[in-house]
Amino acid sequence: MLVVKGVNKSINHNLILSNIELTLKPGVVYGFVGRNGSGKTMLFRALSGLMKIDSGEIIYQDKRLHKDFPVLPRLGITLENAGLYPEFTGLKNLQLLAKLNKIIGDEEIKDAIRRVGLDPNDKRIYKKYSLGMKQRIVLAQAIMEKPEVIMLDEPTNSLDEVGVSQIRQVIKEEKQRGAMILLASHNKEDIELLADDVFYLDKGRLVNNEVLKHAE
Repeated sequence: MLVVKGVNKSINHNLILSNIELTLKPGVVYGFVGRNGSGKTMLFRALSGLMKIDSGEIIYQDKRLHKDFPVLPRLGITLENAGLYPEFTGLKNLQLLAKLNKIIGDEEIKDAIRRVGLDPNDKRIYKKYSLGMKQRIVLAQAIMEKPEVIMLDEPTNSLDEVGVSQIRQVIKEEKQRGAMILLASHNKEDIELLADDVFYLDKGRLVNNEVLKHAE
């Protein structure tokens, strides 16, 4: 279980997360909806440990983020600027990332690449990938270690219909496996088809749907 208590964060005196309260459970897809700049990406950065908060607590399995561990353990995440090496193939990039935790081998990496609709034996380097291929390989790195928590920021961006369908199927499979999935998407169909529960953000605050509609 992931429990978020009174989380606040400001950058350059601008409040970007305000009094965030959440209780999230495994085996559930949580949708996060809001306009650009509403705080969805910043929330994922805070919950993952990639960004420190100013106040509040983030508790995962009864342990505190930044106290008991620097980043959320057993986490898979997709964010912009994934940091993959442009001169290496997708497979080589994932092999390098897998060496950090040393919990999977080549077969698991190749399986993750296939699941997102790519060929693990493709010799093209990352910088030659299309936007859709880049999106897929980033998702592959997020799921390859079978993480307990998966945070997906706009996972179907830049994908054609086939790609969108494949990624949605992967998300359903990961939920079935028991992963806790946090999904931010501007694609209403993604949220409608995949999310079991939906949270609405406006200016860094969790609001109800009517408040968000009014803000738009």
